Amino acid sequence: MEKLIDFYKKYEETLLYLFFGGATFVVSVVTYALFSAVLHWNYTLAYVASWFLAVFFAYVTNRIWVFKSEVRDLAGLFREIWQFYLARIVTGVIGWLILMFGVNLLHQNDLVWNGIQNIFVIISNYVLSKLYIFKEVEEVIEDKINK
Repeated sequence: MEKLIDFYKKYEETLLYLFFGGATFVVSVVTYALFSAVLHWNYTLAYVASWFLAVFFAYVTNRIWVFKSEVRDLAGLFREIWQFYLARIVTGVIGWLILMFGVNLLHQNDLVWNGIQNIFVIISNYVLSKLYIFKEVEEVIEDKINK
């Protein structure tokens, strides 16, 4: 049990990101399926709507549990939200292009290609969050720990 606890402590951020990334994937896939298969929306509209819901879920979980953001001032909060959404817009557009490639060019199932693009998006979003969005907050925390 002690090895498991040590493993968790060592990789806590990554494990939490994978967990909430998986939860974000579920939010994205379920809402996309609801909009596409149940409500019969066009795949682009279904993608955009599910993307907005998934990004909101991801921001809240990343801010609170994964990167444990300590930003409390309004300017810092706006900067953090802006960077988070900007990164998600970039990866969202790339995800949409991957979806379009699979549906329009390869003429394959949109639900399958939605899953494929989600894997790319989750990995890309972690890298952007880790290296750019929540980086300053992590440096402040590390400075506090090292003092």
